[in-house]
Parts: sequence; C-alpha cells; structure tokens
Amino acid sequence: MVNIIEIDHLSHRFSDGSLGLSDIHLNIRKGSFVVLAGSNGSGKTTLLRHLNGLLLPSTGEVRIEGTPVLDDISGARQKVGMVFQDTDSQIVGETVFEDIAFGPENLQLAREEINRRVVEVLELLGLSARAEDRPHLLSGGQKRRLTIAGILVMQPAILVFDEPFSNLDYPGIISVLRHIVGLHKQGHTILLTTHDLEKVIAHADRLLIMEGGKIVRDDRPQKLFHDLEAFGVRQPCGSRMGGEVGSWLE
Repeated sequence: MVNIIEIDHLSHRFSDGSLGLSDIHLNIRKGSFVVLAGSNGSGKTTLLRHLNGLLLPSTGEVRIEGTPVLDDISGARQKVGMVFQDTDSQIVGETVFEDIAFGPENLQLAREEINRRVVEVLELLGLSARAEDRPHLLSGGQKRRLTIAGILVMQPAILVFDEPFSNLDYPGIISVLRHIVGLHKQGHTILLTTHDLEKVIAHADRLLIMEGGKIVRDDRPQKLFHDLEAFGVRQPCGSRMGGEVGSWLE
C-alpha cells in the first residue's frame, strides 16, 4: 500500500518557546488504523493538528497524498477530518441537519448535493430520527456521532479522533467505537489518541508511543504492551495477565 501521510523532520515550538514536537519522522499507509498513546503533554494532539494545518511546523514538512500541507491547507482539511475531544466546540448548527450541512455549504456545493450527503451520513451514524433536533438535546454519545457525521459529510480519506471516548458512558463508548471500526472497514485511514487502550487496541494495526514530543516506540500493538507503563500509559488488563486483549464489540 502507498503512504497517505508522510512526515519528515517535523518540529514545532510554541509561542512561549516550549518545544511541542522534535524531529518527527513518520509514514502512515493508506487504510491503516493507528493508535497514538502517551502521557499528557507528550505531543499527541500537537502532532495530529499538523496533519491539516491547524498548527504549522517550525521546521520540517507534512505531506498528505504527496502534497505538502503548507502548499494546500484547504485541500488538506478536506482530506483530513478531525474529531476533537470537546464535541461542543465543533457543533455550530441550530439543528442536527444544519450542523452537518455547515461544512459542504462552505465548499459552496450545490444544494441537492449537500442534502444528499447529509441524508446519507445521518443514516450511517444512526441520527436520521434526530435530524431536526437541537444539538444540545443530544446525549454525549449522540453528540460525538454528530461531530463524526459533520466530518464524514466532507468525504475525507483520513479520519483523526482525539480522545473520542472521553466523558462517554458505556453505551456511548460502544456506539462510537462501532462506528469508528466500521469506517475503517470501509477504507478510511484512522488515527486515534486515547488514554485507555483497552477500548480500541484490538482493532488497531499499529501503536505509536510518544514522550517529550518524540515518537519513542512504533510497532504492532501486541509487541509494545509491556513498554507502555514506562511511558505513563496503562497496560490493557488482558495483556497484564498474559492473554489477548479482546474487542469491546464482541
């Protein structure tokens, strides 16, 4: 498979002088499911925000499908959809339908095409019955699915999830996890950060561990379980007992 993301010598220094990323080299193959782990401040979110130009490099380069992000930030943001931890910050519409339509309207697509896309993702995310509801009436899990719908309607190749299970109850976690896994099976490249690997690691084909703005481990998840706690990440319970980590969807 070809690399859909290529990162060379990426470093980022914040305005206060602190170093957020240090000389990152990373290639992500199309169709991968990659989990990023690490303690708070390790650089996970900072790295993800460079994929569509929300943060710009101090040095180095990020390429999406071969095109440098800095050469086409608008194109990068259509190819890389980000779902943030704080769902309320991404919800802008008066109704569920209007919120999902916001992105394609900004692209100035034809009304018929916008409506077709919105109806499609409403059905995919199980929100058709809530189309005319106000977003603040939704549960936490439904709000998360709404933000995913608002990204999917833009038809990105890459989906980035920053702590997607934060503040969700068990049914909400299962619902969101089922949709993320389903999107991967449909061919989307998935990058996801989480403090709780137990929920998602059975579905990932690659695990990156970050510390101090650097990628310090990069391998198949099962090979890195015993390294996790040295970097402030809780090891999945199943692997602690010498067994396999099963899917929460089984």
